[in-house]
Amino acid sequence: MKNPLIKPEILHVETVARSRLFTIESVDLAFSNGEQRVYERMKPTDREAVMIVPLIDDHLVLIEEYAVGLETYELGFPKGLIDPGESVFAAADRELKEEAGFGAGRLENLGKLTMAPSYFSSKMNIVVAEGLYPEKLEGDEPEPLVVRRWPLNNLLALLQEPDFREARNVSALFMVREWLVKQGRLQY
Repeated sequence: MKNPLIKPEILHVETVARSRLFTIESVDLAFSNGEQRVYERMKPTDREAVMIVPLIDDHLVLIEEYAVGLETYELGFPKGLIDPGESVFAAADRELKEEAGFGAGRLENLGKLTMAPSYFSSKMNIVVAEGLYPEKLEGDEPEPLVVRRWPLNNLLALLQEPDFREARNVSALFMVREWLVKQGRLQY
């Protein structure tokens, strides 16, 4: 079914704030019904990221990493930006080695997620990794990350963990669950 909505016209874009990591833009929009609004967003980028759901010995591999936004350690899947010129799978294998100390024999892309698209243009590729073998690369983390394993036969209990709350991690958990069910490796 065709979308009956007409995209608003961008009248003006202006940088209103800049930090070492972020550029915030003010965007003046004119909607097809005549309404005009000013939105703020992070400056769009084509650079994507990758989140890896590693599987080994009927377990998920997770990491504990400090999240300064919440000022606590969070449990989640290894993730990171895709370097310019790097493929999704090369980035997934590199990030897995840097953050969890494993390389992957097999990688499969489960899909792509967005986060707060009203404000961010970011896209996160969700990749499942299997055939893991020990291999560590030096990453950019300021401290060693704690690696934890979680049994696949108790997958959804992970949702009860107070430090497993980040929406992309929860989405990736459900994506890998569906993937495992389709393969006959997990039942509802």
